[in-house]
Amino acid sequence: MAWLSRFALLSLLVGVCALPTNAKPLTFAVVPQQSAKKMAETWQPLIDYVSNYTGFEIDFKTAKDIPTFEANLADGKYDIAYMNPYHFVVFNESAGYRALARQRDKEIRGLLVVHKDSPIRSLDDLSGTEVAFPAPAAFAATIITSAHLRMKSIAFVPRYVNSHDSVYLAVQRGFFNAGGGIVRTLNSSPDDVKQELRVLWKSKGYTPHAIATHPNMALADRQAILNALLALSNDTSKSWILKGIGFNGFIASNDSDWDDVRALGIASLSRPHL
Repeated sequence: MAWLSRFALLSLLVGVCALPTNAKPLTFAVVPQQSAKKMAETWQPLIDYVSNYTGFEIDFKTAKDIPTFEANLADGKYDIAYMNPYHFVVFNESAGYRALARQRDKEIRGLLVVHKDSPIRSLDDLSGTEVAFPAPAAFAATIITSAHLRMKSIAFVPRYVNSHDSVYLAVQRGFFNAGGGIVRTLNSSPDDVKQELRVLWKSKGYTPHAIATHPNMALADRQAILNALLALSNDTSKSWILKGIGFNGFIASNDSDWDDVRALGIASLSRPHL
């Protein structure tokens, strides 16, 4: 009874009126752009905030690599997932994931990096070279950058190294001439790696990663989680949580917000490795 009283009080304070409809803890999965250890360190405070705000038990999840993450999305294994724009377009259609929120005042841009001392000064200089990418279906880091190189008729050999961090490290150590990434993960990479890299090219902006929910999640549970994300965005005492993941806040989102990605036609050209 004491537990119920505490939960009733919490409900009054934050507007939660019920436990999630499923008895198991909810899973909050994040696309594996970086090492699992680093991602857990940066995302766990946000998950803790959402859990405390809603009263829901939420477990952090990721995958060993992006193809495994894609397979889990295809199987509907995650209740909540932070996924790239390409993944959202595909798994909104095939698995029914529904947009909930996205980063506020943000567009995602792909970029190509080279070693700071590299003689490569233009995209044309990449002709015939090996270029590192996180995974075939990494939206900005792979799909957008590769598409631009092909549009410029620049022949290159793609090599997939499983994460953004691995791309930057491989280029910094001279294993590859260039690599694809995004601004956020480059900025959050270790200083000794980042300082040795130079941005060669950056794409135009697209709607960023989605936080989406499983199609079976109850509307009340979705709304409670969204309320938590919006509350965090306006809680100045907790701004360090957002800073840790490189965000400035969240806004509510609809599936149609990713129509700019759908307009690229990439979902009909290739499917994720499942």
